[in-house]
Amino acid sequence: MQTIYNSPLYCVVEFSDFGTDGQHPAGGFEIMDKTLRREIFLGGRDAEQFRTSVQELIATQPSPDELDDFLAAYTGMMNTPVALH
Repeated sequence: MQTIYNSPLYCVVEFSDFGTDGQHPAGGFEIMDKTLRREIFLGGRDAEQFRTSVQELIATQPSPDELDDFLAAYTGMMNTPVALH
């Protein structure tokens, strides 16, 4: 587990050893919206697509606001409340 992005609005954590051999080769990503206190987990093909989209975005050297705007596209899918353990 590694935090790959952290701003006042969002946090993205990458899970690398996710799943069993041959499954979920991209691992998984948890995207948290700090203001809504909601999150989504992307695994499998969703994680692979997210990784590709992030790599393309990073190649353009985006500003922090552009990164947050990119992550805002996932807000509508976030239905799991963030809970601290």
